[in-house]
Amino acid sequence: MTLDDNAPSEHGPTERGPTERGPIERGPTERALDDPSALFVLLDRWVERGWLRVLDHTFAAFLAREVPDAPAPLLLAAALASHQLGRGHVCLDLERTLAEPDLALSLPPEGDSLDDPPPRPSTLLDTLALADWQAALAHPALVDDGPGCTPLVLEGPRLYLRRYWHHERSIQQHITARLGQAASGRPEQAAGGSALQCANSADRRPDQVMNIGALSQTLNALFPESDRLDWQKAACALAARSPFAVITGGPGTGKTTTVVRLLALLQTLALGEGRRPLRIRLAAPTGKAAARLNESIAGQVSRLPFDILAALWEPGEASPWERSLLRENPAAALKQAVPTEVSTLHRLLGARPDTRHFRHHAHYPLPLDVLVVDEASMVDVEMMAALLDALPPRARLVLLGDKDQLASVEAGSILGDLCARAEGGHYTRTIADWLAQATGQALPAEVTDPDGQPLDQAIAMLRVSHRFDAESGIGQLAGAVNRDVPSVEKRREIRRVLDHGYADLSHLKLKGDQDRGLERLVVSGQALGFPDAGQGRTLRGQPLPSPVGYRHYLEMMRELAPSTGPQGEAGREALDDWARAVLEAHGRFQLLCALRRGPWGVEGLNERIRATLEKEGLIDTAGGRRLWYPGRPVLVTKNDYGLGLMNGDIGITLALPQPFGTARHAPALRVAFPAGDGSGKIKWVLPSRLQAVETVFAMTVHKAQGSEFTHTALLLPDAPNPILTRELVYTGITRARHWLTLVETGRGQLLDAVERRVMRVSGLGRLQ
Repeated sequence: MTLDDNAPSEHGPTERGPTERGPIERGPTERALDDPSALFVLLDRWVERGWLRVLDHTFAAFLAREVPDAPAPLLLAAALASHQLGRGHVCLDLERTLAEPDLALSLPPEGDSLDDPPPRPSTLLDTLALADWQAALAHPALVDDGPGCTPLVLEGPRLYLRRYWHHERSIQQHITARLGQAASGRPEQAAGGSALQCANSADRRPDQVMNIGALSQTLNALFPESDRLDWQKAACALAARSPFAVITGGPGTGKTTTVVRLLALLQTLALGEGRRPLRIRLAAPTGKAAARLNESIAGQVSRLPFDILAALWEPGEASPWERSLLRENPAAALKQAVPTEVSTLHRLLGARPDTRHFRHHAHYPLPLDVLVVDEASMVDVEMMAALLDALPPRARLVLLGDKDQLASVEAGSILGDLCARAEGGHYTRTIADWLAQATGQALPAEVTDPDGQPLDQAIAMLRVSHRFDAESGIGQLAGAVNRDVPSVEKRREIRRVLDHGYADLSHLKLKGDQDRGLERLVVSGQALGFPDAGQGRTLRGQPLPSPVGYRHYLEMMRELAPSTGPQGEAGREALDDWARAVLEAHGRFQLLCALRRGPWGVEGLNERIRATLEKEGLIDTAGGRRLWYPGRPVLVTKNDYGLGLMNGDIGITLALPQPFGTARHAPALRVAFPAGDGSGKIKWVLPSRLQAVETVFAMTVHKAQGSEFTHTALLLPDAPNPILTRELVYTGITRARHWLTLVETGRGQLLDAVERRVMRVSGLGRLQ
């Protein structure tokens, strides 16, 4: 079916028969804005092309059937608004859509050759004015401007599906209320209920509402004295003064270090007042991110100066059991009060199977005083709304994350929206003076602003990387990619970094999909070799491991396999030690890519790497006919609470040692996963019980969020694609802990990709 047929769409409203043929002055594309039948024919073609989802078409058709007099511009807007959700936007910005119509669809999707394309939105919307489009949306049965029951909400130039308008409005209200608590200066409104945890307002002196001496003394015990501004210390102070706080920063800037000290600070102040310990919970969006935070926090807590903090306490009006406990061992009591266990957000809220609802909500809130959420850039608008709804009104919320990373897979870019002004600080003079009192350090003038907004005062940006120094190519490349400078300057700087010869950065250019350089990379980790071949690099005086490929973990899997004992079985401890070593070895290298389909996507690369490793004799898949085999790495793609596995968990398939005399039988395969709680324990799972896993020799950058690898290889495809953005490249680069290989194919897409930004549409900017 073509648009010129002028017939009703198979998916459109059946009660609208075909329009009468006759002399027509305007073309069929222009008629689509007057005739819903012609519009649905066009939508059909967009769906066939992959530019529009069937879901989006179906939504518009449903509205047309329910409200027969719905005008075509309204139905078009409904389809586009639905499509925007699938692309991560919370709403459809009508004004932006008219300015750049073709950005409203997925143009082109992966693999589209663009032969005989249908008319684009720019052709359809060329003559439509914003006022006319808004007027067409003024249909009381389908659209209103606020609370109600219509499926669509129009707020200025932004068109929402009602559920997402409600989510965004809920987020705004919750955050505004917490910012109001910070600005009010009323101790009884502060999270946790203590004057020590309450902020001053812009028109009240800090000493009227906060014991600045206790805060300053505790901060000095947690942070060593420094001649230069310690942004971690400043972030701790800012987060302590507000029931809502955001701590953002790039890799290695110390976000976890800062939040652990913040928790120690809050507990020290609470216990020092004689109150019960604060109920603190830690959470992350995915199981992988939760496990990583768990391990990191456990290490950080063990290094805190609890003896010094406990010595700061003054006798308070604690209950008898608390006085007894503190008198017996105050340092141990304080350490015990700082949590190390991290859960996923779904588990924290109590996800209900097969529903969008959670056990905890406004009428059954979470039993906590403080909640810390790591990797907040991955939290979508629906989850954030549910989380804020479940928080007690006086609870404190701290968000951690890198504002420049990829946003959530689902709709929304909450952390990016909240941190839009973080680079400039915008702290008021009142807050700057208060920080100087609390930390003993003055903020530079360039981050102060007399017109700073309440949200600005709750956001702290860590600005010094402790992982990447001036000699790190990874840090230099991440900075060059992320810097807001003119295009010519950005491209020049990226080329300079790639050509400099940094010890930790390798740049591999593949001439085509038959170039064997990729095979050498994934097997050995050094397709071209790093400038120093991985020798002699140190970090803070400690030698770094050399860059490796997948051969490393596969050979370790064979060499370290435990032998069977006298009873024909290997001990559980020996098996766990083996699995732990193999999992750690596997984490030393990971190939990341941008796409799922095609030769440079996950599907094509996984098959190519499987064949390469089998040719090298490192795995045996019977030519690809065997799905499960020793050495197969798998990625969990869906939470499985029954098995205790979370989306993002990575496991390795291992062949358990067989008893003597059974060598002819098939090996007993099990998939080993880290327990994810920092304990170092191993979960052994039968392959048949894993229903939502995929091979992970190659992984998308999106799936790698919340993970780090000793050596990361980032492969960019050979053709332009809308998914290639500055945020994707930056996120891929910063997954590398010590070594990065940038792989480009064909003419390379790096320089074009970094010019393309993820610009998700939402209304959260109104918080500024």
